[in-house]
Amino acid sequence: MPEDDMAKTISAKDVFLSGLRNAHAMEKQALAIMQPQVNRLQHYPEVSALLQRHIEETEGQLRRLDEVLAQVDASASGFKDTATALSGTLAALGHTMADDEILKNTFANHAFENFEIAAYVSLITTADLCGASSATLLLQQNLDEERRMAAALHDSIEAVTRRYVDLGSSDERADI
Repeated sequence: MPEDDMAKTISAKDVFLSGLRNAHAMEKQALAIMQPQVNRLQHYPEVSALLQRHIEETEGQLRRLDEVLAQVDASASGFKDTATALSGTLAALGHTMADDEILKNTFANHAFENFEIAAYVSLITTADLCGASSATLLLQQNLDEERRMAAALHDSIEAVTRRYVDLGSSDERADI
């Protein structure tokens, strides 16, 4: 049978380890997306405070992921961490040229939080499937934080939009 016709078998542990490395890189990307935004926000102090709080949470999430990786005798992927952080930096930079930067960032941040939620749900599932139950509590903490952040961002969309329109109709810069 040709190699192309053979299914590659993977174990739940393989998926779990890959997911852990992906989650670590995802959190590095999240930092690369949020940090430049916090540094630029002038007219949206509530968004700045929300992002700053989540930056601190994300740093804690990385520590928890490092703890889980150590529990399973694995380490993060330096390549994935670097590549996704770079893509996060580029994504944040891309929005700086938009007239409605704050709106684009708000939408993108909300979408990214929901991506993280899905990743953690999958990761917790694979932890269960491969018997890594000691990781579940730490991963659940990360998931809970992502859910709270997604909800906070969702709840901020209307206020951010109103503030953007109000500032846009004045002489003040509205985008940041």
